[in-house]
Amino acid sequence: MPDISRAQVRHLADLARIELDDAELDHLAPQLSVILESVASISEAAAADVPPTSHPLPVTNVFREDVVRPSLTAEQALSGAPLVEEQRFAVPRILGDEQ
Repeated sequence: MPDISRAQVRHLADLARIELDDAELDHLAPQLSVILESVASISEAAAADVPPTSHPLPVTNVFREDVVRPSLTAEQALSGAPLVEEQRFAVPRILGDEQ
């Protein structure tokens, strides 16, 4: 991969609307070259026979089947509540009317 010139870095900085002085241009040009070489080496590693994936390991559903089972009735569940209102637990209000 060819080195990036100061003119190319200045052009990129202009496109990004970043003001760089000469020292910054001299400092950033070799760094951008290294970044581009790293990206190129990663793209070389990708093989045509390797399918793209979103996860390194297969993702499987770990949830159990949703089966209806006997449970408490509403009256039984609310029987121990200190305050009940319209078949619901009544709790003190913590937010004002502004919410």
